[in-house]
Amino acid sequence: MAPVDDVVAWGESLDQLLECKTGRLVFEDFLRTEYSEENLLFWLACEDYRKTTSQTEITTAAKRIYTEFVQVDAPRQINIDCVTRESIRENLSQPWPNCFDRAQRLIYGLMENDCYPRFLKSEMYQALLEQAEQQ
Repeated sequence: MAPVDDVVAWGESLDQLLECKTGRLVFEDFLRTEYSEENLLFWLACEDYRKTTSQTEITTAAKRIYTEFVQVDAPRQINIDCVTRESIRENLSQPWPNCFDRAQRLIYGLMENDCYPRFLKSEMYQALLEQAEQQ
């Protein structure tokens, strides 16, 4: 069970939710019920990618993210425009730490404006909030 302050903070902003490990797990569970967990998984993969320093690791991670989330018909294909998708594909030969930034911002916006408001209204979050307030 998450602490009361954490559960309440998740309702303040998507950033507050994503900063908390338990919050991310609960949000991922919610997104799974909506068949859209790829958004969060992509966003998290980009956060890890940005912290990568070795060029070999950057290249490997970029290809993995592209194959899993970006390319057309990827197993967890994210919903981004074709210009962004093509730009990422072109940069795969020499990826750099911010090559996924535009796509990550698009997905963050999608989560913030679409998934997150539904999460706040969901039975899942409301039940956690109720439990937390009864502690």
